[in-house]
Amino acid sequence: MKLNIYNQQGETKSEIEISDKVFGVKVNSVLINEAVVAQMANERQVLADTKGRSEVRGGGRKPWRQKGTGRARAGSSRSPIWVGGGVTFGPTKDRNFSKKINKQAKKKALLMVLSDRVASNSLLILDQVVLEGFKTKVFNEILNNLEEKVLKITTVDEKKKNKKVRSGKRSILFINEAKDKKINNSGRNLSGVKMLNIQNINIVDLLKYKTVITSEVAVKKLEEIYKK
Repeated sequence: MKLNIYNQQGETKSEIEISDKVFGVKVNSVLINEAVVAQMANERQVLADTKGRSEVRGGGRKPWRQKGTGRARAGSSRSPIWVGGGVTFGPTKDRNFSKKINKQAKKKALLMVLSDRVASNSLLILDQVVLEGFKTKVFNEILNNLEEKVLKITTVDEKKKNKKVRSGKRSILFINEAKDKKINNSGRNLSGVKMLNIQNINIVDLLKYKTVITSEVAVKKLEEIYKK
């Protein structure tokens, strides 16, 4: 399977032969769903937490004597039936939402999503990204070139003095071959753009964004990692 390689101006530069073992895997929606649920469950934080009667401060002294008052017997003012007492069967911080998934299954699900991106022409490959410094404007111009010349989602609006207008909201996941502060900082403030590198690639972000943009080097590294 061959894909085009584009330069920063959005022009076709050459072609690259990609592996079917990584980018040509048959999609199984059930397995993908399992991987997504596992990732989201493992990232879930326990926020709701209530205190039981043993955790509420105070209540050590018996409110009144056991007999002779005519009132119901009580041993603590922090009982769940008292105002200001503990909570019965409330949510606690000891809850565990994590789910287990086989490593091979997780890996295969990731390859299925990458393969789907290739099949739907949603994976664009750049020859390289060269930035002289922390330049958000320059990085945005690279994305604009790809949207206009490759994705064909940018049109010229004559009513707005021939201004280029994008059809729909931007939704781009940029995957770099390694952690690069210049590239990450240049793109992270752009609306609708998520910056990742190969080390933190994940299935949820791959599904969340419509277009995946990566570099030629990153594609080769992905094949090295997942071809085994």
